Amino acid sequence: MAKMKGATIVDIERCKGCRLCVVACPLGVLALTTKAVNLKGYPYAETVLQDTCTGCTACAVVCPDGCITVYRKKEE
Repeated sequence: MAKMKGATIVDIERCKGCRLCVVACPLGVLALTTKAVNLKGYPYAETVLQDTCTGCTACAVVCPDGCITVYRKKEE
């Protein structure tokens, strides 16, 4: 049985740290960084559990700045 695997890419320079993607992710794949900020001074979302991502795109759908891209592929 094939299952979906995802990869989440965040454009950290466009991210404003609103946390909507973190809250929307059902698997806890994303978190706001606590040790860095982008060039605009915002903490940004980063992938913390990449192997857990199923590519559901919930994070990308809720992002008001469109800075998240999700790639999906089937794994056998």
